[in-house]
Amino acid sequence: MFFELFFAPLLIVFSLTVGLILLFLLTPLFRRSVWRVSKRHGVKGSISRLGGVAMLLAFVFTVFFDPHLVLTKEMYGLFFGGALILLFGLWDDLSELGWKVQIFFQVTLSALMFIFGVRIMAVTNPFGGMWTLPYGEFVIPGFFILLFWMLLVMNAINWLDGLDGLCGGVTAITFLTIFFLSLRPEVYQPPIAILAIIGFGASLGFLVFNMHPARILAGTVGSMFLGFLIALLAVIAGTKIATALLVLSLPIADAVFVIWQRLRDGVSVFQSDKRHLHYKLLELGWSEGRVAAFFFVVTAIISLIALFTEALGKLFALAGILIVLFSLLFFVEYVVRQKRNEKKTV
Repeated sequence: MFFELFFAPLLIVFSLTVGLILLFLLTPLFRRSVWRVSKRHGVKGSISRLGGVAMLLAFVFTVFFDPHLVLTKEMYGLFFGGALILLFGLWDDLSELGWKVQIFFQVTLSALMFIFGVRIMAVTNPFGGMWTLPYGEFVIPGFFILLFWMLLVMNAINWLDGLDGLCGGVTAITFLTIFFLSLRPEVYQPPIAILAIIGFGASLGFLVFNMHPARILAGTVGSMFLGFLIALLAVIAGTKIATALLVLSLPIADAVFVIWQRLRDGVSVFQSDKRHLHYKLLELGWSEGRVAAFFFVVTAIISLIALFTEALGKLFALAGILIVLFSLLFFVEYVVRQKRNEKKTV
């Protein structure tokens, strides 16, 4: 039964993702001499950005034809959102769009998911029980809570996609964490576990070709879809928001720290640059492989904490982890500034 429910869709989505990526890499029809070049990806403008297309198509195919999944309104919303991300993401990957257009699209996408019935209906009370949101008079605040959550996760994952392996590896660990949590006796949500293991398989298939040196990138389609899927799974599962927030605390803390730096320096919050932690570690002499391994190990450790703590424990764990992470970010920023000053004085 376990094989039929979980291992079979994992094998299918992994094979489809790998097969589609090979098709994109080996078929001249899908090759471009130059993809759009951004400050984040530097000299990687010649590398295909179709990795996300492969993940999205493989995920949708596997989910749609899985006999154990019921296609609910929220599931159709997931498919519709995926289709919009495919069209918009390809447009952005071929000709870089401005941040205002991207934010408008993300807000529109969140509004459409709200219409499809994706709602944050309750929040876990860390001291026991649930806080239920009275949606009769809570429609507008409820929408803004969903909007904030989706924008936070989608942009944290998007900003993570600046170095080989980071986006695929961190999201794979996140999906695997949601999978194991969904199978715990007190939670036990097999449909969510199936969706999570399919997301894990797609990320893993992409990761085969995205570890340094990358042969393909996730592109806007990939980073946005992975963030969208994690945000959506956490909501429709009902009790996974705290877990997803905890597991993604490193990229989220980094995103918040970068936003603070940009505000401090008087530049646009949405301006692409190399202020993120992974770029600073590279500047300190770390290899891309070492940076990726650091992110994977930290995310895996936090995932174990998320799996083995209850609601109140998660609250204290999140507070403690954020203190450690922000201390790390300030320390790395200090070391980088010292190194830059030493270069100026030489």
